Amino acid sequence: MSENTHLQAISAAVIDGELEDAVNATQAALDSNIDPLEILNQGLMDGADEVGKRFERFEYFLPELMLAGRALKGAMEIVKPALLEKYADSSQMKGRVVAATVHTDIHDIGKNIVSSMLTASGFEVTDLGVDVPIKSIINKAEEIDAQIICLSALLTTSMPFMKDLINLLEARGIRQKYIVLVGGAAVTAGWAAAIGADGTARNAADAVKLAREKMLEKA
Repeated sequence: MSENTHLQAISAAVIDGELEDAVNATQAALDSNIDPLEILNQGLMDGADEVGKRFERFEYFLPELMLAGRALKGAMEIVKPALLEKYADSSQMKGRVVAATVHTDIHDIGKNIVSSMLTASGFEVTDLGVDVPIKSIINKAEEIDAQIICLSALLTTSMPFMKDLINLLEARGIRQKYIVLVGGAAVTAGWAAAIGADGTARNAADAVKLAREKMLEKA
């Protein structure tokens, strides 16, 4: 079986919400010595992106999202140790991150992938889950002395809470303490700039690169 066939099988399993197929396809890809980062980006991420697009087109609804999320999480449990082994930096931890899906949004596929990739790359990630009030996100960032806040939203109706969080940081006089990165199916570079965020990324690998670059800028 070719590398592309393995990756397509992983993507299809996520799209179809087939947990067992996703786990088996991921393990088969690892057994065939496919780079775990390729499995993440060209297999799992491609599948997750397609799920998000189908949701936006009203072809998928909450049950399909839940099944896809379950399949994705199962596959991530298989690939995460390989990512950590190959890509984790044995030097000092790069920074502390608070990650959350914003208030009114319960979608966590993209957030989970980015959180796992940041962890594998040496960041200390505190993942608060989904539907998290902006005050709770800020309070946790203050509590653990985080440098980065990562916000996710799949629903366009939830995206304004990203701006609300930045406004609250400014109102509390602590905006400059944090790198605020935003992401989600409808999030664009233009949107990120318009709300005063520090950036967005197309995929998990780019998110790690962006986080590293922003940390260096603040050093």
